[in-house]
Amino acid sequence: MMSSTNLVVTEAGSAVYQFLDNVEDYLTVNIDGQLFGIEAMTVQDILSPREIAKIPLSPKEVAGSINLRGRIVTAVDVRQRLGMSKVQDPEKLMNVVADVDGELYSLLVDKIGDVLSMSSETFESNSTNLNDNWREFAQGVHLLDGNLMVICDVEKIVRLNA
Repeated sequence: MMSSTNLVVTEAGSAVYQFLDNVEDYLTVNIDGQLFGIEAMTVQDILSPREIAKIPLSPKEVAGSINLRGRIVTAVDVRQRLGMSKVQDPEKLMNVVADVDGELYSLLVDKIGDVLSMSSETFESNSTNLNDNWREFAQGVHLLDGNLMVICDVEKIVRLNA
């Protein structure tokens, strides 16, 4: 967790920054109607749908590769990785490019949301009633307005031998 700042406007109308402890920023993404969070510090790029080159004999979770400014980036089908149904229109999937140990991976997701600053007070470890497939790739959950935001463990998602 890290400290974050929050801009607050006082009653007198002046702007003041508050420093918040134990806050983590997450990029929110939607996959098959479920809200997921990805640690914002791991995100390098957010890309619109693009052509994915198939990789022969690759695991089913590997959708292929994309060219990112001359660099070959492995595209991971997060739906497949989480045991969800295949998307009807794969050409519409968004790319969240994440850095894992200096290597770039594109996580294919349905929709991109906002960046949320979440307090550690709303964080809970993986509960036993969380989907088994998701629990393996989740760091935990945040309670968010009566819904759960599952926090992705990006390193586990991209490690295909996990």
